[in-house]
Amino acid sequence: MLRARYHKHTLHFRQAAGTSRGVLHSRDSFFLLISDAERPEITGIGECGIIPGLSFDDRPGFEAALLELCGMLNQGNFPEKEWLNYWPSMAFALSTAITDLKNGGRRLLFESKFTSGESPIAINGLVWMGDPGFMLQQIEEKISEGFSVIKMKVGAIGFEEELALIRHIRMNFPSDSIEIRIDANGAFQFVDVFKKLEKLAAYSIHSIEQPIKAGNPDLMAEICRNSPIPVALDEELIGVFSNDAKKRLLDKILPQYIILKPSLLGGFENSQQWIKLAEERGAGWWVTSALESNIGLNAIAQWTATLNNPLPQGLGTGSLYSNNIPSPLQVENGFLHYKPETPWQLKFAGLNQD
Repeated sequence: MLRARYHKHTLHFRQAAGTSRGVLHSRDSFFLLISDAERPEITGIGECGIIPGLSFDDRPGFEAALLELCGMLNQGNFPEKEWLNYWPSMAFALSTAITDLKNGGRRLLFESKFTSGESPIAINGLVWMGDPGFMLQQIEEKISEGFSVIKMKVGAIGFEEELALIRHIRMNFPSDSIEIRIDANGAFQFVDVFKKLEKLAAYSIHSIEQPIKAGNPDLMAEICRNSPIPVALDEELIGVFSNDAKKRLLDKILPQYIILKPSLLGGFENSQQWIKLAEERGAGWWVTSALESNIGLNAIAQWTATLNNPLPQGLGTGSLYSNNIPSPLQVENGFLHYKPETPWQLKFAGLNQD
């Protein structure tokens, strides 16, 4: 018989995290802890949490639903898929915790050369929005830290100021030394999106994520057909769960890339479905974290390592928090490493596990 409970942990950003949806200073994560009554000393841990204005399960009753999930598991019941689709971050946490439990509660979910410390994952350096000086400082820091791919969020300050920062990168670093990815988080308006894309294209941009808001498939399809920069869908995938609905969306829009955030999409099984469908349609993809603590990031990174995707992934968010959980994950020279000799320090987050 399974025993389930949850623990709330508020993560604090080292510096304000700005996107076109607003500025984040902290966020709540909920750790789902599952053990077996016959071996109570072993605990599997998964993470669920919402990003305001983005997560499909950003709605009233989130914590009550998490309590309901624990109640179901404690009574020997497993939630239906429809229930989990309504709370995708809980689906992600549940699958992570169960896998962790089955593997002995070691936070070792998917063994690979990554988890043995032999093969790190190439990642992009993330530049948050802010005033031009702050963004330039981040850009220079990421390049000096060894990142060869810079992902720059845009849409919070003036477009011309953002364009000047991109121009600054290109004046000093050609596209064969520094790759630039742009993440608009839906900030562009259809009336001028092509004008902005044409200006960006002058600087050899790898791709642009979600140029306009999700929920406008006809307009997004037109952008994907005519954009001088490859388009990656991100928010567009959130809330789409059935295989048929995924097919319809991809067939309608025909993006060049899709971005996979397992905790927003309902876990690894749903993410794997997206990958299969994208590849069948000739679209590329990569995986990113969604501001999880090191618990969620660890699970996503370990899963990503098994996929053998050579593209740099978006898994460099572990250093964002002043009170993240000390873990074997470490970023060095533009790569995410797993240091198997480094122990987890779960008590740091108030968890009763070492």
